[in-house]
Amino acid sequence: MRLTTKGRYAVTAMLDLAIHAENNTPISLADISKRQAISLSYLEQLFARLRRSGLVNSVRGPGGGYLLSDSPDNISIARVVDAVNESVDATRCQKRGDCQNGAPCLTHHLWCELSDTIHDFLDGISLGQLLRRREVSDIAHMQQGHHDERVISFAH
Repeated sequence: MRLTTKGRYAVTAMLDLAIHAENNTPISLADISKRQAISLSYLEQLFARLRRSGLVNSVRGPGGGYLLSDSPDNISIARVVDAVNESVDATRCQKRGDCQNGAPCLTHHLWCELSDTIHDFLDGISLGQLLRRREVSDIAHMQQGHHDERVISFAH
């Protein structure tokens, strides 16, 4: 089973957006990039897919950036992962059933069920639920503190 950096980074960036999108103020990808240590060009690719999937809206111009298109409680982690064309697949054959010389292997259906269970698990968790987790708010607060310290040190 693989969940590559594409899926992980998309979820991390969407959670960062949900945390920092106060008063309907767009969040820049540069800010997410700094807080989450994800390359800006990679975020641009991910957010193009997230926008096409209808999960975020872009705001152009000065002060522009991105906003969630819906309430964090209505955006499941599975939707985010699916939006960036990431699959959580425990099979070797990408569920095609050709894993052993063009036919299903003995455990093909087991791995398909595991993949479906993982997808269902991620579909049952929303960005809003993650926002309400204490460990998420603690980490976000710590990240903001480090970001503020960097801004202050650059100012002097």
